[in-house]
Amino acid sequence: MKIYDYIIVGGGISGSATAFELSHYTKNILLIDKLEEVAKGASGAAGAFLSPLLGKPNNFKDLITHSLPYAVEFYKKYTPDCIDNCGTIRIPKDTIDQEKFQSYIPYMDFPFEEKEDGYFFPIGSVVNSGEICRLLTKDIEKLFNLEITTITYQDDIWILNNSVKTKKLILATGANLSLLNEHYIDIRAVWGQRIDIETTTKVETNYHKECSVSRSIQLEKNLYQVSIGATHNRFEIDREVSEEDTKELLEKASDILKLENINVIKLHGGARAGSSDYFPIVGTLINSAKTIEKFPYLKNGTHVDHSRFERYENLYIINGVGGRGFVLAPYLAKQLVNHLIKNEAIDPQIIPDRLFTRWVKKQ
Repeated sequence: MKIYDYIIVGGGISGSATAFELSHYTKNILLIDKLEEVAKGASGAAGAFLSPLLGKPNNFKDLITHSLPYAVEFYKKYTPDCIDNCGTIRIPKDTIDQEKFQSYIPYMDFPFEEKEDGYFFPIGSVVNSGEICRLLTKDIEKLFNLEITTITYQDDIWILNNSVKTKKLILATGANLSLLNEHYIDIRAVWGQRIDIETTTKVETNYHKECSVSRSIQLEKNLYQVSIGATHNRFEIDREVSEEDTKELLEKASDILKLENINVIKLHGGARAGSSDYFPIVGTLINSAKTIEKFPYLKNGTHVDHSRFERYENLYIINGVGGRGFVLAPYLAKQLVNHLIKNEAIDPQIIPDRLFTRWVKKQ
């Protein structure tokens, strides 16, 4: 039976970008997804808008600031037909939001100008989410319609569903954590939706207010396609996009600009995976049971150097990208692959250790 160098479980943007990066070093890769194609879940439903994070300096904002230009250049280089780098106008929601925007001006990380009651950022972009994942994985061996239910480690090999084997296993499963019996990996699924519409209104750039509206694509004379997307915290996960959802999203879009003669042509929805502290989760997984057995005083808050933690051999995670998956994934995949191939350190803010050390003190 064939043994792969790497198996990646999850065909969203995180899994697809990781597979692409690994393919520079080996072709012995298998990408597995439980659905019939890549990007059939949350990644395919994403509006996939790329824009700066506004606010005063903080570590998460710094991560987005590093990831955004990397992502824009990555898509321009490898999937140039799938990115529209037309800029984004960020519009304050109300007077209070306007005051916040004003206070953020000294901390803007990218060039901008005031425009249409908001702030225009030339780096703002929108990408074709599904097609990007398909292009990134076009030369990768794939196995679809296979739900992985068991993973076991035996003789330095990971065995999936008692049949598929790999030397190293990477989990990019998003909101589905069924393969991990590790409660410190705290993923909070957030509902995301996108609607594609036809309209006779030509939209010249991307907009973001309470939702995002894309620059239009001309379908025929005086007819254009526009995407409207949003991420919500208030919805349950296993649901379909309803008429009420669509109506609400169209109302939010009309608060940005007037769209004439709207015809809804497609609805998309999916559960996006975000971590409890908003930072993504990338790197080697800690075996909590064995680590606590070895260092029981971790529960009392005693410090133990992280290098001494017990870890699963050759088991890695890339997850928790939330609503900014297409901004973060290329940058995170590069970090993970550099760690795997070159043994380079991953940014300590995004490795699983931070979640484990917080969790263990509560046990």
